[in-house]
Parts: sequence; C-alpha cells; structure tokens
Amino acid sequence: MGIGGQTVRAGVFLAGMILISILSGCATYPGWISSSGASREQIIEQENEMNRIDGVEFIDVDDTIARKLAAKKKLGQFTDVFPHTSANNYLIGPGDVIDVSIWETPPAMLFGAITLNSGLGPVTTHMVTFPEQMVMQDNTITIPFAGRVSVEGKTIQEIEEEITRRLSGKANGPQTLVRITKSNSANVTIVGEVNNSTLMALTPKGERLLDALATGGGVKQPINRVAMQLSRGSITATMALDTIIRDPKQNIPLKPGDVVTALFQSQNFLVLGALGKNEEIPFEAQGISLAQALARSGGLSDRRADARGVFIFRFEDAGLIEADHPLVQTAEGTVPVIYQVDLRDPASLFVTQNFPVQDQDVIYVANSPEAEFGKFLKLLLSVAMPGLAINRLFF
Repeated sequence: MGIGGQTVRAGVFLAGMILISILSGCATYPGWISSSGASREQIIEQENEMNRIDGVEFIDVDDTIARKLAAKKKLGQFTDVFPHTSANNYLIGPGDVIDVSIWETPPAMLFGAITLNSGLGPVTTHMVTFPEQMVMQDNTITIPFAGRVSVEGKTIQEIEEEITRRLSGKANGPQTLVRITKSNSANVTIVGEVNNSTLMALTPKGERLLDALATGGGVKQPINRVAMQLSRGSITATMALDTIIRDPKQNIPLKPGDVVTALFQSQNFLVLGALGKNEEIPFEAQGISLAQALARSGGLSDRRADARGVFIFRFEDAGLIEADHPLVQTAEGTVPVIYQVDLRDPASLFVTQNFPVQDQDVIYVANSPEAEFGKFLKLLLSVAMPGLAINRLFF
C-alpha cells in the first residue's frame, strides 16, 4: 500500500481513537452538533423535569384517546341537531300579502254578480276575488260577511277551511281559495362567503339548505374549503359543504328566521422535523386524520426520522383533558398539549387514522439517535481527515 493508503489508515485510526475517547465520556452525541429540532429523549426529559415545559400536558396517544378526540371534534350532522319529522307546512304571518277568491254554487246568492256579454246577454258569475290585503300585526285578515279571520299559526288550507266555515249558511255552497302573492314573514337570511348576501322568501314548496346557497349565487371559495353554518333560534351547527352535497339527508328543510352562513375554513397545519418537507399545509373543511397529514407532508424520512418520536403540539380544549392535577389554562380556556405517537407499534397505524388534525396543529418528527450520531461522525472525520470523501468511505 502506498503512502496515500497509509495516510487514510492513520486518519481513520486517529478518528477512531478520538471517537472512543468522546463516547466513553457521554452516552449520546454532543449537544453542540446542529439539529433540526429536539430529539424524542429531550422532549420526554423536559416533560418529566417540568421546567422549561411547565404547564404542558404530555399524552401518549392510544386507540382509546384517538377515538375520544375524533368523537368530540366531529361536526354534528344537521339531521341530528335539527330533526325534521313532519311535512312542510307553510304558516302565514304578519306582513304577508294574500288574495282570497270565493266561489258559490248556482244559484249564487251572496257573491253572485250579473255581467253583460254581447253574445250571450246577462251572465251570472259565481266567483269573486277580493283585493290583495296584508296580514295585520294581530295576525288577522278581513273577509266580507266573514269578519276578521285569525290566521295565526295556520296553514293556507286551514285558513280556507275557516273562511268557508264562516260563510256557510250565508253563501250557497261556498268554496275558498287563498293565495300568497308576497311573503314577508317567512324569510331565511343568507350571508358569508356567498356571491350575494340576501333574504330568501320561503314558499309552501319547502326550500332546503342548498336552495339557499343557490339563491345566494353560490360560494366564492372552493367547495372543499367551505362549511355551512345554520342558526335556528338559540341553536347553531356547522357541517362541511361537500359532506352536505354527498349526503342528501343533510340538505334539510329551512324554517322562517333561519340564518345560513357560508364559512371559509382557512385551516392549516405545520409539519417540522424529519419529514419529506417542512411547510404549512392547508386542509379541507371536513378535516383530516394524522395519517393523511403525514402522507401530505411526504411521510417520515427513512434515514433521519425516529418513528417513536411523532409529536403533535396543540392548544386543546380543557374539557377534553383528563388529569389528576389542576390544568394550566390559557385565557381562551385551552391547555397546551403534546401528543406522542409511536409508529414502531403496528397498532399505531390504526391510531393515526382516527386521530383528528385540527387548525394550527404543529406536527414534529424527531431525528433518530443514529441520524444525529451520523452527523457527529461526519463532522469528526471532516476535522481529522479534511478532503476525504467521507460519504463514499463510510456511508
């Protein structure tokens, strides 16, 4: 072997002696070696020491915890929150404009009229239509010979029956037709990320949630980034728009006074550490699982990642945290939490499918000890043997 070969061997020997002397004094790589973030051991040690990470809850995620979080964070279905069991009955209210027509059986006595027809001469008509009238604030309308008729809480059919009942004995076999010409009391408000915020008048047809969206000119944002919020009285619920489209049962009938709001869901999570890429990634209104989030970030790096050290940093609702000590809450009532998932356990792959990612989560994958040691070894040999092709020689 030539002089060059002897130099390499001497360098390797020297590097090995330096390495042995360093490793004999420490169990891990030196802290001054640059790293992309904390290791799994450092995070766990900080949690145990409760010093720099005081007040942060540390939770090992298993299937029970993942399913509990998924159930708590699942958006309620409209069919459950706003049950609808009866047929749509349109109720007339104050401000509605209606017209009333009444027929009599011949010979008409009360509402009959004689008109002249050039071809037929005098003709008796048996129907009269009264001028349009607005329902008064006390929920009444006025019908000749029937008086003031209450329409409060009544459908069109019930009002027709009430007028006919009052005219019985006065008109000859009366029949009544009530028609709404303008609806002012049964409206739905449509606002949010729609092209035209507007009021939609309800009709006896029974308008539904997607009808309101169409009346508002559709949404401005991509469908998978929009959620629909329905407020009815003191109850408010939200569902992803694409879920409503896929499940026709969630396209529920609307009621007077409903407020339909299209919400743009600007939801993002951040991925850091030993992953295919480190960046902020948006996700859909219906939400995604941890498995989907890891896949969208390029997955764990085979050469760098510690599969035991997958962490999710989150400000969690205090009501979801079970602890045997007082929780340190933020002003918003949330608790800083670190969830840990060990992907070396095959069962954890099912856990990641159930674990829900939420807006502003930070997903961090720690470097493996081997990867950190590799960095240290490269640095050591580059000092001991400058100019040597280390990657080709050792890796």
